[in-house]
Amino acid sequence: TAETMPAPRRDGGAARPAVPEDAVRYRLFAAAAAEGARQRALLRRCAETVLVRFAPLLAAYVWQRQPFRLRCVPGETPAHIGGTTLFGDNVEDEWFIVYLVREITREFPGLAAMIDDNDGEFLLIEAADFLPKWLNPENSENRVFFYKGELHIIPLSETPEQDCDLSAPCPTIPQALRLLSARSEEFLAAEPIRAAVYKRIDGYPEKIQASLHRAHCYLPAGIVAVLRQRPSLVAAAVQAFYLRDPADLRPCRRPFRTFPADQRVMALVTFTRCLYAQLVQQKFVPDRRSGYTLPAPSDPQYRAYELGMKLAHGFEILCSKSSEVAPDAKRNVLSGPLWERFLRSLKEKDYFKGELEGSAKYLELLHMAEDHFQQSVAVPENSVEVSPGDEILTLLQTISIDLKEFEKEATCLPPEDDDSWLDITPDALDQMLKETRNESLPLANEEEQNYDLETVAESMKAFVSKVSTHEGAEMPWSSDESHVTFDVDSFTKALDRILGADSEELDSDDLDEEEEFDLSDGDDEDLDAGNQRQDQKVSPNELIGSLKSYMSEMDRELAQTNVGKSFTTQKRGVTTAESGGPDSEAEDAELAPVDVDMNLVANLLDSYSAQAGLAGPTSNILQSMGVYLPENTDHTGLSSRAAQ
Repeated sequence: TAETMPAPRRDGGAARPAVPEDAVRYRLFAAAAAEGARQRALLRRCAETVLVRFAPLLAAYVWQRQPFRLRCVPGETPAHIGGTTLFGDNVEDEWFIVYLVREITREFPGLAAMIDDNDGEFLLIEAADFLPKWLNPENSENRVFFYKGELHIIPLSETPEQDCDLSAPCPTIPQALRLLSARSEEFLAAEPIRAAVYKRIDGYPEKIQASLHRAHCYLPAGIVAVLRQRPSLVAAAVQAFYLRDPADLRPCRRPFRTFPADQRVMALVTFTRCLYAQLVQQKFVPDRRSGYTLPAPSDPQYRAYELGMKLAHGFEILCSKSSEVAPDAKRNVLSGPLWERFLRSLKEKDYFKGELEGSAKYLELLHMAEDHFQQSVAVPENSVEVSPGDEILTLLQTISIDLKEFEKEATCLPPEDDDSWLDITPDALDQMLKETRNESLPLANEEEQNYDLETVAESMKAFVSKVSTHEGAEMPWSSDESHVTFDVDSFTKALDRILGADSEELDSDDLDEEEEFDLSDGDDEDLDAGNQRQDQKVSPNELIGSLKSYMSEMDRELAQTNVGKSFTTQKRGVTTAESGGPDSEAEDAELAPVDVDMNLVANLLDSYSAQAGLAGPTSNILQSMGVYLPENTDHTGLSSRAAQ
């Protein structure tokens, strides 16, 4: 992960405040300028309206750590509404907030939104393959906005001749807002950038229901009653169990005080897939003194007992950390005009789905709405957040627990969801990765039948021809994008400019090192001879001819070594190692040129075979260019097949 310490501003201003790890920050500004007091009042009303307008979406959502909240922030310039949400291990919370922010700017065209996390402008990271050359982490601050439901990027400069000035200072937020409100259509992000970001949030709001998982759990009746009133507390309980330490388990090494194991019933609990996976995947054996026992693993109800046991431990840990809170300590916020507006908005958006008022399903949805209202809408800006344990103890003192009613409901529970999504095969994982990179997986037989080894060589040539710096190398999109050509005249001119027309004839570095240690009386004579050579001008043609002669002589020397014998030559596709014998010396007069493509392919196939099906440098480079090597079905050596 990126460092959380903010980078200093290039324009000399203050650095942006650090965003906590695993958190997302969102800020919504009024695009049009207004007076201070009037703007703050407008933003405060706007925050309430936004939460009421999007209540049907937010009330049904189960957050991993913290909910989406909007608060007025008047102290900064300019004033805005916004918040920071910890999403923990569930990154889908972050992208759901991106969707919310985009929809808010669509519903309220007067708002412009910025969103970032501890990695900075993570929207640009998502679209990194399509960003313009000038955009980098150092100059991206205050340039990326959602405005009127679309992604906008403010360029470096408004004048075309200064577009490539990478040292241009970042705009201030007021400057960026003035530009957006005046000429937003000019700053609309390119279509590939917007497509990459929008693809990540595609499917909402329907995606919310797909991210939930309903499972049977054998729970204490008190927990069932609490979850009826506050379904979101399941996330806090799972996190308490998942992140426990030995000190947290001390209250669980004796009979539970808050949730004893003697009054348990079967219930249907709604998790997110992330919460369910965290609860299922952890192996845990309860202390025998706790009273929680499990049936045999072969028992059909084993999974429900195990989930209930783990969830009960999480609730007990939360309550053990709470302070004693009186039942009247929590103020009654489910009254007043704001709640009435909130409830009316839910009914207008068909949140209750036609359920009769007072029915079990209606009350379940109502409790979820009340939970969201108290957690996100009606919380005062300066209030201290109530801990989950305090809230649980308060609820236990204010609600009635009807054990017989819970047992009656347990006899006709809806079926739980299939959790086969937990098991991902290697092929399914590969398919997911391909879909993420917008690539299609060819069928295995097509891959072998239509495979061409020349594609490998051309792809590597395209790769080495791309620009590379200390920041990395550019990856060509396709091996068919362009062919690599070698211009001898251009190379000669470039070499002439580097060496100069007056440069002396190249000497071997090895010979220079040997002469450096040969301190004989002839050193002075050699020095005089060298000075005379410097006085003589060498033409470029003579220089190139000397270089070719030198390279030819070096090739002849290497041909008799193990290095030279390891290459495949172009002469009838045989290697110099295969042509050994008394006749090999006769061929020295005219050396066969090395087959560069064949050697490249053979070495790549050997490297790919050595990966043994795992990730490695060869597959990573080739797959990034759209080249997929077939599996090595035999073990005789891929390079020998390539040579044949």
